[in-house]
Amino acid sequence: MLSHNGTILEEGIPILKTSNRGFRYGDALSETMRALDGRLVFWEDHYLRLMSSMRILRMDIPMEFTMEFLEAETHKLLVANKLDNITASIKLTVYREEGGGYLPTNPRVSRIIEAAPLRHPFYVLDETPYEIELFRDFHVNEGLLSTLKTNNSNIRISGSIYGSENGYANCLLLNSRKMVVGALDGNLFLVSGNRLKTPPLSDGCQNGIIRAKVMEMVRKLENYELEEGSVSPFELQKADELFITGSLFGIRPVTRYRKADYSNETARDLLGKLNALARLG
Repeated sequence: MLSHNGTILEEGIPILKTSNRGFRYGDALSETMRALDGRLVFWEDHYLRLMSSMRILRMDIPMEFTMEFLEAETHKLLVANKLDNITASIKLTVYREEGGGYLPTNPRVSRIIEAAPLRHPFYVLDETPYEIELFRDFHVNEGLLSTLKTNNSNIRISGSIYGSENGYANCLLLNSRKMVVGALDGNLFLVSGNRLKTPPLSDGCQNGIIRAKVMEMVRKLENYELEEGSVSPFELQKADELFITGSLFGIRPVTRYRKADYSNETARDLLGKLNALARLG
């Protein structure tokens, strides 16, 4: 079951028209997160990012869109799906209601919440082979719009097809300056010794919640250094580790890129600390 504007509906019931702006123009935003025993993990961070993104896209934020209200609506769906006592994935999508062309004529915003079970209660380090490659067909635009999680995902869809056709587990996206922006489904970190590096938001990478949490952790740890700076493809093979971060899987170590093989000691260490944060937040 899913929740549409507060009404719990069976999966498969038609609720969107072809004139839906999210379908027609990609005029929609989403937040994907984990729920643990009915509690949304890092909910405040997801909520603040959603509100910020809605303002950037000039969406009218409904008065009832408080943290407490949206959390309660999500919890109702978890209970309806009998997912309130296990770990689940949540996708909250907001979109401008139909009306107008590129210029919207209807200021109202609707929401859809979806939920599905997850296997593990906490983030688990996946040590299976995970080879990546650059996706060069299209480039990510630098700037604020690329940092948002909108429904415009053509470059990530094309990159996923390219990766599947060529036997890669994931691909890295480049911006117009040929700098590495991140993975198809998450943010990228390079590890060289005790120094971690991740691309800056100004290069066009998404403003990931787990990216921010990892950066927050590393800044507080004396045995690590953090750099937020542009990443050249030439740096990838020189790194000791590469890992990808995302809200559903946490930290995913990369095992191979071209002729380079990578360890996962730092990813393992940070994943344990991330799980500790998730239990609190």
